[in-house]
Amino acid sequence: MKKSILFVDDSRQVLDALARMLQTKRDIWSMTFVDDPLEAWEILQSTSFDAVTLDVNMPVLRGLELLERIKKTEIGRDVPVVMLTGLGDRHLKRQALDLGAADLLNKPVEAEDLIARLQNVLRLKEYEDLLKHENSWLERKIQERTVELYRSRQEVVWRLGKAAEHRDNDTGNHVIRVGCMCRVIAEALDLDSEFVETLFAAAPLHDIGKIGIPDAILMKQGPLSEAERQIMMRHCRIGERILTENAAALRLFDGDGAVPEIRSAVSSRNPLIDMAARIALTHHEKWDGTGYPQSLSGDAIPIEARITAIADVFDALMSVRPYKVAFDERRSLAIVSDSVGTHFDPLVYEAFLKALPRVRRIREQLRDCPRYSPHEDHCDAPDPVCR
Repeated sequence: MKKSILFVDDSRQVLDALARMLQTKRDIWSMTFVDDPLEAWEILQSTSFDAVTLDVNMPVLRGLELLERIKKTEIGRDVPVVMLTGLGDRHLKRQALDLGAADLLNKPVEAEDLIARLQNVLRLKEYEDLLKHENSWLERKIQERTVELYRSRQEVVWRLGKAAEHRDNDTGNHVIRVGCMCRVIAEALDLDSEFVETLFAAAPLHDIGKIGIPDAILMKQGPLSEAERQIMMRHCRIGERILTENAAALRLFDGDGAVPEIRSAVSSRNPLIDMAARIALTHHEKWDGTGYPQSLSGDAIPIEARITAIADVFDALMSVRPYKVAFDERRSLAIVSDSVGTHFDPLVYEAFLKALPRVRRIREQLRDCPRYSPHEDHCDAPDPVCR
């Protein structure tokens, strides 16, 4: 493709001379000659050129002023500009270079000098364009890879969270819904976006500790005995232990042959796993201190656990469980409301109500296929709030 060059000079005679001087380059250069700097400015705002030459001493709009305007535009920021001048001001070249000019030539300019300078700036522009293209391609690839890694991580987290409840087929998309609900509740609390996204990823692991609970207790229909309840309560500490204990395989990276970047990554803390561990341990704590396993109360309960608690309970109330049928929204909201100030943080509850339209959409989009029609009067569990 021909390289496009714009020549701007208020003297038509100078432009005609330049045209004759560069006639041998017409096969490879597309040249536009303009004798009005204001007209040139209009053209430059809508047309991209590979190079521009400007006369310094022009009426109405001086060359340096036009240069400054060009360099402030998106389309002209990276276009090389060669200044032509008949002035002998020794400070002029520094001014031009400070404003972004690629070079400055004195009039009358020799054909060989002008061609050589234009070839140089065009070659430089070509290299810069190629570099920009390569950088843009790399950025797209990095973004694509980042999205791919994010989706892969999220899928692994969701599948790991569902693994804890795999023995109970009725749980369906519960852990995914809890993660999504936690995100919208946290947004309603105006929490930091990074925190919100970490919570979205971590919350589905809240019940990972149920992997260590016997089937007979986990899937028991009806109320648990006190001994069974004590065993069920262990899932909080089991979950924290799963998420905090170092895997033996990871320690293999500490050897001398390990890649330094990998050693550093393994030795550093993972914010997602750290938050997931806190949620696993504390999501059954209650605002009034009557929860388990540590009897924490109020703000001593991590905010991520307080958010997960209300999302977990609300979704469990409206879902089928081995020990209960699914309640409708009216009854579920009433149970949650009755527990504000005892089980739930009042401020988190207000955020939950604010996010309720989005919570409803999450439940609709990620709904489970019911295994039987729920009838509230068939539920004989004394405590309908999820275990």
